[in-house]
Amino acid sequence: MSPAPESPAQWHRVLTLLADISLLIGTRAVWTQAASHRVAVAAVISVCYASILVCGVLALVVRRTRSLARVDLCVLVTAVTLTLCAWSVLHQGSDEALLTTQAARELVAGHPVYGRPWPWLFGHGVALTPTVTGGYDFTYGYPPLAPLLTAPLLWLGHGAAPATAMSTGALVVGAVVLWRMLPAPWRPAATMVCLGFAMLPQYARLGYPAILALALLVPVVVGWPRIGRGGRLGAAGLARAACLGAACAAQQLPWFLAPFLLAGLHAVRRGELGGRGAALVVLRITGVAVTVWLLINTYFVVSEPGHWFTGVALPLTQGAVLHGQGLVDVSIYLTNGSDRLDWYSHASVLLAAGLLVLFVLFVRRLGPAATVLPWCAFFLATRSQDGYYLMMTPLWLAAAVTAPTSEFAAAWQPRLRPTSRPARVAVALLVLSPALVSAAVAATGSPPLRMELTGLHRTRSVSGDRLTIRVTNTAGSALAPHFMLTASQGMSQYWRVVRGPASLPAHATARYELRPPAGRYVLPRAGVRIRLRAFTAVPQTLSTTYVRLPSG
Repeated sequence: MSPAPESPAQWHRVLTLLADISLLIGTRAVWTQAASHRVAVAAVISVCYASILVCGVLALVVRRTRSLARVDLCVLVTAVTLTLCAWSVLHQGSDEALLTTQAARELVAGHPVYGRPWPWLFGHGVALTPTVTGGYDFTYGYPPLAPLLTAPLLWLGHGAAPATAMSTGALVVGAVVLWRMLPAPWRPAATMVCLGFAMLPQYARLGYPAILALALLVPVVVGWPRIGRGGRLGAAGLARAACLGAACAAQQLPWFLAPFLLAGLHAVRRGELGGRGAALVVLRITGVAVTVWLLINTYFVVSEPGHWFTGVALPLTQGAVLHGQGLVDVSIYLTNGSDRLDWYSHASVLLAAGLLVLFVLFVRRLGPAATVLPWCAFFLATRSQDGYYLMMTPLWLAAAVTAPTSEFAAAWQPRLRPTSRPARVAVALLVLSPALVSAAVAATGSPPLRMELTGLHRTRSVSGDRLTIRVTNTAGSALAPHFMLTASQGMSQYWRVVRGPASLPAHATARYELRPPAGRYVLPRAGVRIRLRAFTAVPQTLSTTYVRLPSG
């Protein structure tokens, strides 16, 4: 008698079912859009609904592991199909997609890419990025790989479609690669995290270059502690090092992950090969990654070196106003501002450095978290959007499955005396205390400007075109304020100062007359809370006060 076929584990069935269920989220909205003007796409989505139902049944009733693996493949194909259908009807993109597409057009035309403002891309619902200097950032601020890959897709048309096609394609490829590289029972998790929940596909349709970086990091992170095992990289190790360099040439987020991966690899290989062997492995990986990064950037380094450097460093230096879901919300929403906003940036840098130090000191314990730790620093940053964590979550899964604690059992780590648990906790607190103190300094700051609404000139019963405020500078130095009104989360456009000093001396009071950016301001309905905000650049401060405007 032949042996009975192996029955799949129940957790594998549940994982397949969860991946299948995750495809239902957000699908109806796409179908609704398609049914109105792309009936063929709506029909394909309806077939995908049928596939989801059938896969749900099969996930619970098939008796063999091989059969369940086929169901997993069907779920993946359904997810890819839905992702492409969603792109076909929703590819308007975001400001990042428009900038990437424009950068690709300039590149094809032989024009400079960096340092050139393109203000005509914005407006009409496209988000602006206000800076604390009172202006907006209209330039391209990412490494050049995304425009290079978008350039061959410019035939798709105007707008952001080429960039969104590139990022959506990168996400699909990254999902398939992760699905293939994971052990068979874990593959449904790759489908769920990459293409389910309408989560990452939405970011891809917005054209975020970080999605391209994610796709390139997938082969790097899967089983990363085994790179260079035995002192040899081989073709696979060289390819992973090249992918790391390409990811760093796609977006800046991999810059924060790379030190953790390299430090972890050094520790693991040093435990196996000794110090010299580990250093050689890490140097070869770094050399390949840097070479690939330089090759991708060479044209821009040669043709526009100054603008290229400032462009790729722009997200770190542009001085964008506060935004996100991190600690900055204390100053944005819970208090009336802070005169120490720079300390949020200091705290973020210190936390990143502190976490890297702790990672090296306790790599046997923290090694599996190498793909999560870097993003913790963004919780303290002035720009702490959840997308910084969310778009890299497939890497969390890849590390959880293929880089378990056992891979770090023999890793080298510095010997600490004493070795008791309280001593380790004390070391961790000591390393992290500069970041925590900096964060506390930033969050406990007080608003330097005291503002009071003194008048609103109404053009109609529902709108106004001029706002008058009285501002007192309570700080010990002169400040140059820039004003805006916000009625919800996030920030809006600056109001134009038509009367009032550009710089308000210390302890002085002045009257400012402001005009809305669009020429008139539609008055909110009764009960809406309006925040009057004032940003200054040197030093970076935020002052907020609630104002009561007549309802429209």
